[in-house]
Amino acid sequence: MPRNEVFVIGAGGRSGAPLCRALLARGTDVVPVVRDATRLPADIVSRSLPPRIADLTGPQAQLRTALEGAEYIISTAHASHIPSLLEATPPETVLIGLGSTRKFTRWPDEHGNGVLSGEKALLASGRAGALLHPTMIYGAEGENNVQRLAALLRRLPVVPMPAGGRALVQPIYQDDVTHCLIAALDLAQNGQLGVPKSLVIAGAEPMAYRDFAAAVARAAGFEMAPVIPVPAALLMTASHFLGLLPGMPRVGRDEIRRLLEDKNFDIGPMRDLLSISPLCLEAGLSRLFGRAEGGKAKMR
Repeated sequence: MPRNEVFVIGAGGRSGAPLCRALLARGTDVVPVVRDATRLPADIVSRSLPPRIADLTGPQAQLRTALEGAEYIISTAHASHIPSLLEATPPETVLIGLGSTRKFTRWPDEHGNGVLSGEKALLASGRAGALLHPTMIYGAEGENNVQRLAALLRRLPVVPMPAGGRALVQPIYQDDVTHCLIAALDLAQNGQLGVPKSLVIAGAEPMAYRDFAAAVARAAGFEMAPVIPVPAALLMTASHFLGLLPGMPRVGRDEIRRLLEDKNFDIGPMRDLLSISPLCLEAGLSRLFGRAEGGKAKMR
């Protein structure tokens, strides 16, 4: 009979910590696998099994020792580490991981190529497992994608966007990412996962980036300034100088370039396989900014 233990790699991270809390809340024995145990949140330390220490870029022998006895592993580390995880564990160990929709970008980079290499390794392994590719994740503790955007929009008299912000995005709320990982785990524990799967997990529906930005502004309590179309090259040049101004968040050249490509995906496989229907953006932003306001109130 399988043990009620799940090894969580990256247990102290933005996706790992909420996953650990959700697993613990339903009575699962969590074995945190981290590089530095002192960075684990205290509430996870007090409720989980003793952590295993491993540096995914370190010696394979250390990783093999850290994962000894694992029947189920959920990795929230970068998907490029999947080949090492496969090598460190026997074929019967189930591996569920987080990839990224960056693998679809028209401008390949180290991040996206690493996801592709991890996906290739998992699919070739033939073992039961899944690699879930989230779109932009928002709402995680310590995540600041949306907060950075709100801070920038609040300061701008007009909002310059490449192609007028018409490219599509489909952000996913952190709670839905957690639910998807646990749903994949449930399938594996019930013997329903079978051969390795790779699928996208995304928000409820795509929308133009300009509409996404306007929704973020409304959730943060203000109306966004008018959008003006600006060539991406000009924005890339201006972003360097804007980042030098006090209080202005930095926006990288790669971030601006990715605003030119659509990031919309069919979530039918997510609903069919995992039985997860994600939150709509408005509900997720309401939770996020409501939580932030609550935190401020407690601090006053």
